[in-house]
Amino acid sequence: MRRMIIVVLDSVGVGELPDAALYGDVGSNTLGNTARAMGGLNLPNLGKLGLGNIIAVEGVPPTDNPAAAWGKMAEQSAGKDTTTGHWEIAGLILDKPFPTYPNGFPLEVMDAFEQAIGRKTLGNYPASGTEIIAELGQQHMETGFPIVYTSADSVFQIAAHEEIVPLELLYEWCRTARALLQGEHAVGRVIARPFIGEPGSFVRTPNRKDFSLAPPAPTILDVLAQNGIPVYSVGKIKDIFAGRGITEGMPTKSNEATVDGTIEFMRTKEVPCLIFANCVDFDMIWGHRNNVQGYAEGLEALDRRVPDLLAALRPDDVLMILADHGCDPTTPSTDHSREYVPLLVIGDKVQPQNLGIRETYADTAQTIAEFFNVPFSSAGRSFAHIIKG
Repeated sequence: MRRMIIVVLDSVGVGELPDAALYGDVGSNTLGNTARAMGGLNLPNLGKLGLGNIIAVEGVPPTDNPAAAWGKMAEQSAGKDTTTGHWEIAGLILDKPFPTYPNGFPLEVMDAFEQAIGRKTLGNYPASGTEIIAELGQQHMETGFPIVYTSADSVFQIAAHEEIVPLELLYEWCRTARALLQGEHAVGRVIARPFIGEPGSFVRTPNRKDFSLAPPAPTILDVLAQNGIPVYSVGKIKDIFAGRGITEGMPTKSNEATVDGTIEFMRTKEVPCLIFANCVDFDMIWGHRNNVQGYAEGLEALDRRVPDLLAALRPDDVLMILADHGCDPTTPSTDHSREYVPLLVIGDKVQPQNLGIRETYADTAQTIAEFFNVPFSSAGRSFAHIIKG
């Protein structure tokens, strides 16, 4: 009778993968480059766990006696987006990436969407979310036409002013887009991007909502649910899996709230269960905006919460800290980066040791399956042998 807690530090990659050149990501190292650019990071709690043993991190030296098992994981799926990374963590490996639209969405998509929502749209090109609302926000307010845009990721994003388009209507438009974007145009996510303010001072609100594809095959979350083991999600995890395999979801709007929600579940949910959380600020607020200082401060703020997470662990609990891709704020690109991700495994029953380089994120899913003794087969290799008892 056990509990496992997984905390995804969204986009905290630890160095380019061997195929990074295919994605334009040579030299990317989100954690290492951020530390170097800042002249070092102050991460004493993650350092004690063994973060500095995974890669060289300025300010976070390796320790002779890490409190956690440590290693790094390669992404086997094609792509480098949030959905792909999380699905692989849950044991589902994709052989081709989701479609992307560097020239905007084709007329057949936009015509169908406009007809379905009963109004025209603005934009329809790749853009930074903050820049496109600055460019088109006033026209949107004057016409009520939603702003549609994409990025290097497989996303169909809809931005609307909360005083012009009520949130529920924006979410309904996203559901409409999600229903239309199937088959050839099955993007990974449709994202609601509400904002407020006046021309010249628009700001996005925390009321973002993701509408993901449902996984095309069962993940470890489905298997746990089928075997009566609850899965509690914190942050955008429920959205990423389109609700599949999730017993209860707690939406959050910041890293701080995600840590608080994770601890709340740890204090209130009984064994056996899986608690699966995502700290999105690293990616959404700092990585995509190339905000190196913000990224560094976010890492240090998260580090200060590590003792709270550890204090909430029960004797048989296992905590994993990992990531889903990179988003190096020090490079010219504002896109995700094709990187290894860190792996820290903590608990009273965990034997600290070097887990090496794991060939796929799906090692996590296979470990969960062995941990809970449920049948599941993926390309991953379990490292549950490090957990005693």
